[in-house]
Amino acid sequence: MKENPVIASLTALTVEVDGRTLVDRVRLRIRAGTVTALVGPSGSGKTTTGLALLGEFPPGARVTGEVAVHGTRIGYIPQHPAAVLNPARRAGALLRDIARGQVRDLPRSRRAAAVRERVARALADAGLDSADQVLRRYPHQLSGGQQQRVVLAQALLLGARVVVADEPTTGQDALTKRRVTGRLKDLAGRGIAVLLLSHDLDVVRELADEVLVLRAGRVVEQGPSHQVLGTPVHPWTRELLAGPRTLPYADPGRVGTEVLTVHGLTARHRTGGTRIPVLDVTSLALRRGECLAVVGRSGSGKTTLGRCLAGLHRDHTGQVLLDGTALPRSLRDRSREQLAAVQYVFQDARAAFDEHRPVLDQVARTAVRLHGTPHREATAEARRVLTDLGLDAGLVRRLPGRLSGGELQRAALARALLARPRVLVCDEITSGLDPVTRRSLLDLLAALVRSEDGPAVVLITHDLDTAAPATRVAVLDGGEVVEEGPVEQILTAPRHPFTRALLEAAGRWGAAVRP
Repeated sequence: MKENPVIASLTALTVEVDGRTLVDRVRLRIRAGTVTALVGPSGSGKTTTGLALLGEFPPGARVTGEVAVHGTRIGYIPQHPAAVLNPARRAGALLRDIARGQVRDLPRSRRAAAVRERVARALADAGLDSADQVLRRYPHQLSGGQQQRVVLAQALLLGARVVVADEPTTGQDALTKRRVTGRLKDLAGRGIAVLLLSHDLDVVRELADEVLVLRAGRVVEQGPSHQVLGTPVHPWTRELLAGPRTLPYADPGRVGTEVLTVHGLTARHRTGGTRIPVLDVTSLALRRGECLAVVGRSGSGKTTLGRCLAGLHRDHTGQVLLDGTALPRSLRDRSREQLAAVQYVFQDARAAFDEHRPVLDQVARTAVRLHGTPHREATAEARRVLTDLGLDAGLVRRLPGRLSGGELQRAALARALLARPRVLVCDEITSGLDPVTRRSLLDLLAALVRSEDGPAVVLITHDLDTAAPATRVAVLDGGEVVEEGPVEQILTAPRHPFTRALLEAAGRWGAAVRP
């Protein structure tokens, strides 16, 4: 059978920065109508390889080899889409700007309708629900999954024939992930090539025609998807394919009294002068020594709930209580003790760091600011915690841009821990990590929860495998908690139709939670 034509390629691509090899002699052929997947741990060179097709390289990079794009346009969907969305403009304005440039040859009377049609089609192809609401919102008012799909819609509007999708299902629930996977499959069916950079092996299995496994910038295994994922040869590939964590995060015998409670919480987003309700939680509690997983589809209100707990979203009514005492809605009104007690670890760790200051200094600053620790002692404490989380002294003296996503996520966790929190809100902290790094980070989280003075954890996640070792699970849909209870009950005998749909989409219906 005749192979599809090669429309982009890399030959012996090597990228070095300050003597550190990010990509080492990578060879890649991208064919029209196919899906090629790059898999590997954080920092293995996946994103550097994908961006090479756009002619983009890290500052100061030394590049050898050849990048060839054969008369086509390439679209890029970044892992953290907020970085490429203008925060001062609504999502609809960004899309309409692109569409207007494509209808200039039409009579003026037909242009507005043509723009609306093109934008609507792109949003539908990207799998965005409630398109009218999304178009009216600013990027920061969208969930991570909605931001990704807006960027995908931009790429589709631009008519790209190669789409580089960097973790396109990051932070998305099983139902949304299934739809996005279907959209990418449709792209390939229309002759568009997809270069998939992903940690999600289920998505790779479903989509990829060819798989390249990277480690430390080198391709250690390459071949048809069924071969690489079904009968892996390299030890690293086998480790990557190992199953998820199954041991519980918390010790059920240590769960104590309520430390954080929510009563009558209604949160709103302001859109075009209108305050729109996005979250309505009647009651929710977190107990000492436990891990509460909050699951639901993208846009269900998970992140808004976490931000309300941490004082990052002040447009809400109701109460958030710490040990029975109401916390101010805004972190600006919270005392040092209250700020330290409830810490938030962001999904996008890179955006949470100042790109111009070394990571070690930023982590140490938490102890200085919240506990008045002298700078020298705070730096020593930060270094100890970072080392415990697997980040060596040389690495943490670098600027954030020189660390991988997984490394920065550990640094973000270290920064929160220097506050010595009572409650740790973790917002999709594993969503952009490879399976090996994810297991390692969750093992660290479990050790924290189980320690004598460890924090109780609110674990916001779209991934039911990540939620399964939690103590309890709260399921959000449409901004409401539709079901909440012990993890065994929620994941094996759910009562609500949405929970059942979520489990079915993830292939967990009827499965045991723990072996």
